[in-house]
Amino acid sequence: MTSALKKFRSFLDYLYLASGIVAAVFLIAILILILVQMLARWTGEVFPGAPDYAGYCMAAASFFAFAHALNRGSHIRVSILINAVGPKMRRALEFWCFTIGTGLAWYFAYYAIKATYWSWKFHDVSQGQDATPIWIPQMGMVIGGIVFAIALTDHLVHIFVSGDHRIKSDVVEQSHGE
Repeated sequence: MTSALKKFRSFLDYLYLASGIVAAVFLIAILILILVQMLARWTGEVFPGAPDYAGYCMAAASFFAFAHALNRGSHIRVSILINAVGPKMRRALEFWCFTIGTGLAWYFAYYAIKATYWSWKFHDVSQGQDATPIWIPQMGMVIGGIVFAIALTDHLVHIFVSGDHRIKSDVVEQSHGE
């Protein structure tokens, strides 16, 4: 592997890790929002829009976590068929699955960008008490969706070149039903 490819591989791995860290930060933000809302209720104050902000953080956390979870083997994969076939058929099935997944992820990313653009262009605001410009929370969906599409493309190319994906399987995280 050349030096440029190693740097690119390191960049992609860092991107997926950073995406997971951002997802964790949004989860911590949800905790903080809940705690602040509880404190506000106990003191008789009102924290308008707190449930809306928590919802935005949950959506952002979910989308940012997709790529990181994929690389850690945390996505649900039905591997009964893949484990039952030979290596050539396994490669073909995984290539087919990653091709479909990659296409769908890029399709979603395109329309997420388009929807966010129109929300920004029309100055669309949320329906809740917060009246937040809706393009701001939609950016988490856009960025997380793009990073997820990049991760699927990365695995698709890796299957095409080497015959296997780069998903790490953590035995501790796997269910006992497999």
